[in-house]
Amino acid sequence: MRTIHAPRLLLLLGTSLIVRLGQTLRSEDRERGDVPGWVMITLMSATLVAMILILAEGALRDMFNAAISKVNP
Repeated sequence: MRTIHAPRLLLLLGTSLIVRLGQTLRSEDRERGDVPGWVMITLMSATLVAMILILAEGALRDMFNAAISKVNP
């Protein structure tokens, strides 16, 4: 069985939500205001953060461990 890590799961969920929101915006009335636009920006930002986290996870973990190892008890 394949395990999906939390950042990858967030990326998949964010991507699918963005696609679904895009479909909804194309099919519904355009006079609903700018709320869907802000929702899309928020989802895209969360997806971008998840992608960066996936790419930099090892480096961030090493940096955190190095900083913690320098702290004296």
